[in-house]
Amino acid sequence: MKAEHIDRALHVTEITDSAAKQQIARSILGSLTAWFAVDAAREQYIAESAGQRMLAAQEDGNAVGFLCLKETGRDTAEVAVMGVLPSHHRRGIGRMLLQDARRAAADAGYSFLQVKTVQMGKYEDYDRTNRFYLACGFKEFEVFPLLWDAANPCQIYVMALR
Repeated sequence: MKAEHIDRALHVTEITDSAAKQQIARSILGSLTAWFAVDAAREQYIAESAGQRMLAAQEDGNAVGFLCLKETGRDTAEVAVMGVLPSHHRRGIGRMLLQDARRAAADAGYSFLQVKTVQMGKYEDYDRTNRFYLACGFKEFEVFPLLWDAANPCQIYVMALR
């Protein structure tokens, strides 16, 4: 979906309060059990969000999507976690969050943006995620077959920011 189709009531803002970050992450990740089904992993994303840079898509004052960035190297920022409420899928919110994240990472001096997901061909839900990242301009970088576990090979995508 192209950016011009985004509901004009939506906007992206940076969230700086640690408690607010965790509340947003908990609310949205809890609605995405197809991707965040493992309680311990979901809780880790929520806990770590407090110390990461968070961008939130808001509609009428309520967060409907978010993205957290973290540094993984001197030149690289990572989309550590990202989620959009299921009721708001296919409205361009993920693209809007990634566009703002790209700008924020480039403005912070990073040269690359990366994201990790499950390798294409393992699960349909993650295949949709893979297609989304590829459509947003990410390129396949490397697969780590055992980074998480054998059933969930880790696909790393990268994008040049400059």
